[in-house]
Amino acid sequence: MPVWDDLVGQDKVSEQLAAAARDADALVTAVAGATPPPEASRMTHAWLFTGPPGSGRSTAARAFAAALQCVSPDRALGGVPGCGFCDGCHTSLIGTHADVQIVRTDLLSIGVKETRDLVRRAQLSPAVGRWQVIVLEDADRLTEGAGNVLLKAVEEPAPRTVWLLCAPSIEDVLPTIRSRCRLLTLRTPPVEAVADILVRRDGIAPDVAAAAASATQGHIGRARRLATDPRARERRAAVLKLPLRVDDVGSCLRAAQELVDTASEDAKQLAEEVDVKETEELKTALGAAQGGRMPRGTAGVMKELEDRQKRRRTRTQRDSLDLALIDLTGFYRDVLALQLGSRLAIANADSGDVLERLARGSSPEATLRRIDAIAACRDALDRNVAPLLAVEAMTMALRAG
Repeated sequence: MPVWDDLVGQDKVSEQLAAAARDADALVTAVAGATPPPEASRMTHAWLFTGPPGSGRSTAARAFAAALQCVSPDRALGGVPGCGFCDGCHTSLIGTHADVQIVRTDLLSIGVKETRDLVRRAQLSPAVGRWQVIVLEDADRLTEGAGNVLLKAVEEPAPRTVWLLCAPSIEDVLPTIRSRCRLLTLRTPPVEAVADILVRRDGIAPDVAAAAASATQGHIGRARRLATDPRARERRAAVLKLPLRVDDVGSCLRAAQELVDTASEDAKQLAEEVDVKETEELKTALGAAQGGRMPRGTAGVMKELEDRQKRRRTRTQRDSLDLALIDLTGFYRDVLALQLGSRLAIANADSGDVLERLARGSSPEATLRRIDAIAACRDALDRNVAPLLAVEAMTMALRAG
């Protein structure tokens, strides 16, 4: 299966990347002295993939990285790089290729130290592959200092190095960096296309896939999680009951506390799965005896790991809260559609009775104010406002309408 098949609903982007991969293959072949490079190459050293959450930015970047490393013999017969079966494609997609560095963060930001390590790697020639490819999945999380470090590498790249940056929008990347990248904008995939790939690739029942794709409005990752994880479905159902629970001040505060507690529980579950394993692996690497004391001089390393795990728990809590707020926004969007008599498909069809009741009991203006309150809560969380305070302010605004 070609690597481009994973780009759901992104036909135009797939065509552009396939053309660039073909030119990149010709450039590498020309360096080896076989054929001249194309006069107007569609290949460049830095790319910026933008698009809304769930559009497949990282998937597109990984597929392009695989196509750049493709070693299929069909290329010599006119085939497009990116077969999906050769060693270059396979190892790139699963993240084990020696010349493909995939960078993602489970923290709140990417700092200068990590970026300098990437820049040093970018100066190296490919070890076994055709290109040195660095996929930065969270380019929007670069600090200002880290962005300035990255700028020099993007500005003066090594001959066979390609940077693939992913961000929600071009505004999330420094102007000096995005001006040196070729921009590719992905769209939200159609609901039908997301349901189809859940059935074909993940073996999910058609009715379950359709319901998950509709509920998440084309977000591939969330649709897959919703279709396969019962806990995700339970949490979403609890969130969608919140509009009926904000009758008085006490109910608003209780609902806010429960929402924050649920997010904290998600972070705690992740910590239990990951932190213990990380800590034990580091202790073993530092030479600690089983159940014994740590060697001298290792306290700083352990403190650094603890700080990292704390920052990861904070981000996990915020991500879980943000996911709940997105579901809540979609709920009120359905209420607004009913109030305006829109023919748009209702995302939360399983909550039809509740939607009808809320639509009859309020005005479109009140619904818009509630949607604005949820957006304000998301902005407050991005600005590091205490989660409970931000969510309490939102639930009070939902009650007021």
